[in-house]
Amino acid sequence: MRLVIMARSPHLGRVKRRLGREIGDVAAIHFYRSCLAHTVLRLARDPRWRTVLAIDPDRDVAGRFSALPAGLACVKQGKGDLGRRMQRLFASLPPGPTLIVGSDIPALRPIHIAEAFARLGRADAVFGRAPDGGYWLIGLKRTPKLLAPFARVRWSGPHALADTLANLEGRRVAFAATLTDVDTEKEFRLERANAERLILPVQNTAPKARLI
Repeated sequence: MRLVIMARSPHLGRVKRRLGREIGDVAAIHFYRSCLAHTVLRLARDPRWRTVLAIDPDRDVAGRFSALPAGLACVKQGKGDLGRRMQRLFASLPPGPTLIVGSDIPALRPIHIAEAFARLGRADAVFGRAPDGGYWLIGLKRTPKLLAPFARVRWSGPHALADTLANLEGRRVAFAATLTDVDTEKEFRLERANAERLILPVQNTAPKARLI
């Protein structure tokens, strides 16, 4: 079993731009760096699956990320829209059930990943719904052949999940937990109340790990 975490190099003005327009670029990049680091550290050490970090842009795979667990596999996302990049990841990894998740979901825990893998065991595909009509997780069993559910999907809007499900008509589809990926100030404020310890710096005397 493989878990793919999709991540962008956390540089100011290049990630969470919609959130940055609402809360400021500095606050947005701080949120993303912290959320990415905690997501990777929390999920990558779980022995029930192998974690892979899929990085955009491709040139940053060669080591410009830091503060990541030793031995964590890193791969390129490649070019194209979100659907093309996810399809490429599903196609390029070794056989076996695979989940893809984002890196901006503060509430994400190993229990959510374990639940999604369990549900995928009885289905062809599994989704984790997001309240905005999209999804924070997709998993495909990939046997006997790889499904292609991303054609004509309207990304970054309320139709992403419905469009993807339309491409899977006749297949067995399961659903895991509903979680929020943070793209707007409203989502940021709502999640912050529950995940403040994750997205604010911890005050201590130890050197702080950071992503550059």
